[in-house]
Amino acid sequence: MAKNLVIVESPAKAKTIEKFLGKEFTVKSCFGHIRDLAKGDGAIDTEDGYKPKYEVPSDKKDIVKELKKLAKSSETVWLASDEDREGEAISWHLSEVLDLDPAKRKRIVFHEITKSAIISAIENPRDIDAHLVDAQQARRILDRLVGFKLSPVLWRKIKPSLSAGRVQSVAVRLIVERERKIEGFESKSSYRVVGEFSTNGQKFKAELNKKFASFEEANDFLEAVKGAKFTINNVEVKPVRKKPSAPFTTSTLQQEASRKLGYSVSRTMMLAQRLYENGHITYMRTDSVNLSNFALANAKESVINMHGEEYSQVRKFTTKASGAQEAHEAIRPTSFSKLKAGDDLSQEKLYQLIWKRAIASQMAEAQLEKTTVSIGNNVNDLVFSAQGEVIKFDGFLKVYIAGTDDEESDNVEGLLPAMTVGDHPTRLTITATERFSRPPARYTEASLVKKLEELGIGRPSTYAPTISTIQKRGYVEKGSREGKERSFRVIELKKDTVTASEDSEKHGSDKNKLVPSDIGKVVTDFLTEHFGQIMDYRFTASVEQEFDEIAKGLKDWTEMIDNFYNPFNSTVDDTMQNVGRATGERQLGEDPETGKPVSVKVGRYGPMVQIGESNTEEKPRFASLRKDQSIDHISLEEALELFKLPKVVGQFEDKDVKVAIGRFGPYVQHDGKFVSLGKEDDPHDTSLDRAIELILAKRKADAERIIKTFEEDANIQVLNGRYGPYITAGKRKNYRIPKDTDPKTLTFEDCQKLIADQEANKGKKGKAKAKSTAAKKTRAKK
Repeated sequence: MAKNLVIVESPAKAKTIEKFLGKEFTVKSCFGHIRDLAKGDGAIDTEDGYKPKYEVPSDKKDIVKELKKLAKSSETVWLASDEDREGEAISWHLSEVLDLDPAKRKRIVFHEITKSAIISAIENPRDIDAHLVDAQQARRILDRLVGFKLSPVLWRKIKPSLSAGRVQSVAVRLIVERERKIEGFESKSSYRVVGEFSTNGQKFKAELNKKFASFEEANDFLEAVKGAKFTINNVEVKPVRKKPSAPFTTSTLQQEASRKLGYSVSRTMMLAQRLYENGHITYMRTDSVNLSNFALANAKESVINMHGEEYSQVRKFTTKASGAQEAHEAIRPTSFSKLKAGDDLSQEKLYQLIWKRAIASQMAEAQLEKTTVSIGNNVNDLVFSAQGEVIKFDGFLKVYIAGTDDEESDNVEGLLPAMTVGDHPTRLTITATERFSRPPARYTEASLVKKLEELGIGRPSTYAPTISTIQKRGYVEKGSREGKERSFRVIELKKDTVTASEDSEKHGSDKNKLVPSDIGKVVTDFLTEHFGQIMDYRFTASVEQEFDEIAKGLKDWTEMIDNFYNPFNSTVDDTMQNVGRATGERQLGEDPETGKPVSVKVGRYGPMVQIGESNTEEKPRFASLRKDQSIDHISLEEALELFKLPKVVGQFEDKDVKVAIGRFGPYVQHDGKFVSLGKEDDPHDTSLDRAIELILAKRKADAERIIKTFEEDANIQVLNGRYGPYITAGKRKNYRIPKDTDPKTLTFEDCQKLIADQEANKGKKGKAKAKSTAAKKTRAKK
């Protein structure tokens, strides 16, 4: 048995580290956290200093058992979980659960999984940092308290099964507010004027320094300059230097991987985790842009070897964000000489992005020459401006150009021909194109991370789970919108003729943008009105700062939670007792057939239309909204269309085929049998052909499930199920088949006996349960 036991979080990390250590070391994975807060609302004792109750989940008990056995037989246990607060907490939980002797327990940390880093960590162990553990514990407990207190409020006041979170709810608020700005935006048109000129046989474009508010103004300008003489008024040439961006932090990596590779935030972190565990990059959850002296020297050597001395420029970046830990490093390759790494193409692409950004940060500035030319005319004072850039020395641009989220950029730039003041360029065409002001862009995952970071909300380890959670909970949807056709006018001066024409374009199209759902909007409005502190951006950021102070030992974690919890708990109680339901209800008009009011709102099963009122004797009618409909935008006509279900779409085998929506979703009904529609199917648009396709597919699947049928009773069948063979005896009456019984050999009598035996057992269990319940009630009365 090895003298040393090293415990890490993942098998991949264990496998990599094992290569660097000798036979005296055994490296094992604990597969993440080995215990967590107990389930239910009794996990935190709010009357006793917020004392948490932790438990080892059932799927981790065998792992704990094995680690205990190994720890007991080892001289030293090395806790090598990640270097952030989450990793520190994992080490603390391991120490507690394995009951490690502090004398034989050592904590080691490293920023990268390389042989030198692991050996250095072994040579420089430390103890578990209690302050980091407290900070993680404070976050976990606070988030549990908020979730467990707020969620029941949402169940009662909006819709069952909803949940709320401290950071997630604020992230949804950002998306909702952006959507409402877009909805309230009024687009205005103006005319952008671009001229095409030539000099010395070379063409170039220039933009007028004024936009015209109307068609008439733009047309008048073009008419006025028909015979104008154009003159170069000014030529300004100035050198420009461009500096490279800092190496990646967690948030900047997530943003750039989204822009350049199209990766979601969660995918980026999954791939980065694998690259880190395989020893290719440094730790991927960091808010530092710092590079170690080793990395600086390694990068310098690589730049000189690849591009020459003139391309090298050593830079030390410092982090502007408060709370950033400069002891950590930016995300970088473990070796700059390794140009490619990763187990698959996705990992390789991300590694290349990290490598290029890090190496570029240690390269010389790019030197450019920017030329700005002003072109006047002899008719009016308006001036055309042309800009061009020439790269004199590419520097870091040889390797990397940073991406941008700017959707407004349509500058006229390019290489310009040589010109001097007083030259008279030839006017070829001047075009005035109608352009429309744009609303703010919807958030992408990357731009939401950027906004959260700007506001100080969340930390590197929380961005990805926050964004994943708000989508899983249905508060936010990520999708693409086709956009709508829009016409625009174009006026062109060519030779001495001005002509006007009309063209069209698509506007409002979006790809992979975050859009709030109806439920997301209603929940946000409710929480903002009644739990303003929780939804306040500055307050949420201040909580993050308090966690940072706890991590540094400057604040007591129980005191911090106490200051928050007491007023928050009072607000929860008050809201439960005194606030009515929130539905986001909107009146649409009257049903022309019945004269009853038609409204739209969020109900117990989601967004729906209602015909009639709830407080009358006659029950109202309800219909669910379609996937592409919203309670904010649906019209009366569209709402009434939803009540056309159920409908007969045709006949198959001389029987009606009906499409309807039931309690468990949309379905097709034929010959007394029901077939669920797929997620991609819209019941309002389902054709007869599609319905028949689903019916036949269900028949085939049912036939493949049947193991045996009986002439004595058609209701009794032996079927193949999700969890193995079973007996069915009519609707929702299923019975287990013993494991040692071959289902193919069962006779009708065998099936009857199994059914009878299991029904008898159910009766006994029911009586025992009733007796137990009665006994509990008696004890409670005493």
